[in-house]
Amino acid sequence: MARTGSHQYDESKIKTLSSLEHIRLRTGMYIGRLGSGANPDDGIYILLKEVVDNAVDEFIMGYGKRITVALKDGVVSVRDRGRGIPLGKVVECVSVINTGAKYNDDVFQFSVGLNGVGTKAVNALSSSFRVVSYREGRFFEARFERGQLLGKKEGAAGREPDGTLVEFTPDPDIFGEFAYNMEFVEKRMRHYAYLNSGLTLDLNGQEFRSENGLLDLLKDETGDDVLYDAGYWRGDKMEFSFTHTNNYGEEYFSFVNGQFTSDGGTHLSAFREGFLKAVNEFFQASYRGEDVREGIAAAVAVKLKNPMFESQTKNKLGNGDIKPWILQEVKRGVDEYLRRNPTAAKRLQDKIAHNEKLRTELNIVKKEAREAAKKIELKIPNLKDCKLHLDDGGDGEHSTIFLTEGQSASGSMVSARDVYTQAIFSLRGKVENMYGMKRTAIYKNEELYNMMMALGIENDIEGLRYGRIVIATDADYDGFHIRILLLTFFLTFFEELVTQGRVFILETPIFRVRTKKETVYCYSARERDDTATRLGSNAEVTRFKGLGEISPKEFGQFIGDDMRLVTVDVQTLKTVPEILGFYMGKNTPERRGFIMENLVNDL
Repeated sequence: MARTGSHQYDESKIKTLSSLEHIRLRTGMYIGRLGSGANPDDGIYILLKEVVDNAVDEFIMGYGKRITVALKDGVVSVRDRGRGIPLGKVVECVSVINTGAKYNDDVFQFSVGLNGVGTKAVNALSSSFRVVSYREGRFFEARFERGQLLGKKEGAAGREPDGTLVEFTPDPDIFGEFAYNMEFVEKRMRHYAYLNSGLTLDLNGQEFRSENGLLDLLKDETGDDVLYDAGYWRGDKMEFSFTHTNNYGEEYFSFVNGQFTSDGGTHLSAFREGFLKAVNEFFQASYRGEDVREGIAAAVAVKLKNPMFESQTKNKLGNGDIKPWILQEVKRGVDEYLRRNPTAAKRLQDKIAHNEKLRTELNIVKKEAREAAKKIELKIPNLKDCKLHLDDGGDGEHSTIFLTEGQSASGSMVSARDVYTQAIFSLRGKVENMYGMKRTAIYKNEELYNMMMALGIENDIEGLRYGRIVIATDADYDGFHIRILLLTFFLTFFEELVTQGRVFILETPIFRVRTKKETVYCYSARERDDTATRLGSNAEVTRFKGLGEISPKEFGQFIGDDMRLVTVDVQTLKTVPEILGFYMGKNTPERRGFIMENLVNDL
């Protein structure tokens, strides 16, 4: 018998959305996440990127050497000096999906925005959107509201140089309360400059320009703490720079057609393999990959006509046919540098020998730790694992491990978590300060060793078992101290986890304000006071002293779909040693003075 009523499924239930409606309804498909601007991957930065990408594409094709970007009160303006959109196609180019010149290799050879969606998504997701094209002494202007055309006009442009102006305001109906973090925006502008030597980007009057491309990027990131002057190579389709530091692990900045690929991909894998082969051939040796690359810092950029990314956000390249030519180009570039710089070659060889020695020492300590831990890899104490992991793909990409403080906090989380994608690792309290320690120290510390094994990063971070590492400690001084100790551990030994955006801080409410009709969780004293005023004198205010005081029934919403996470972000690598040294090194008069000046009494 057929079912009737509200669940009836017939022709009337089938809908066809316009491209505008689809973008606004399924925003994540086009720009990834939404967010408030607190994370550099939030949607408002993707909107800015899509518009600037178009301006940069003009420069790449040889038109215009200056891009002016202005941000004020949430309004974004981008003006290039390119060719200008053909005046008869301005409206279509910013509002009709699959319309543009990016499909024509004669016009745009190496573009990130290949799907004809970018600017249309910006238009659809903006409360106001204005585009003006200046071309051969005339202009055409169109104004939109949430993707709907409001008006257009055209006329003589006078002496206004050719190019395109795009001005937009992200729609608060989509993004809620948002604010651009200028540090994130400045970092994007620096990347544009590094990848496009000779281009000047003006951001609110501050200019970004690079003459030496990725060589400048690497110098700015590593500072003076390098073992030899950075090597550099530039070909028609590839550019790279490399050096070694005294840091642990490997650090890479990889790009495809100007897109920062934070998760690397086939181009980076080919570079790593090519670098190893080049070094072994030059020294006529058979060094191991980990010994050659331990401590490496490198920037790699390739240009591809048909890049295939593994997601809409373009964080990881998937092209499988590019490996052979990248291998050859990397080998050629590295070999040429080493031949021309014998001092650098000798220092690299010494670094490899040093890495071999450290690895031998580490293997001895590893063996002792494993014997002491026995079957620790099969049964890790204090780990409540989940069923799906990063290498499972699909939902495993969203797998999360929470590093919690004590059994009471983890108890509520274990009961409230999603057993498929959320794991819990309980710390006994404050972990050891690892600043200035050798990697062997991890194996002499049972708790940190267990945590490393739980994460699967003993050999390298490619073994990482979870998509996100979330530090979940109490919002008090002890909890903050544990956060800093854990961040010191990651930044000392596994810096790449931070630079790849894998490490987060969990925000949980500090207060609960409720009446018989309504319950509100507040994350600051100001939110508490505003909510208490709104709910009236009968409102009951509770302060959570720790995560363990939040019941499992309540906790589920704080680690669910609306979980508040703050990404741990490093603006430049060269500042990390100085910061860690100041806060986590030996006590100094400077640090004591800083503490006294910034001491806050918790009344």
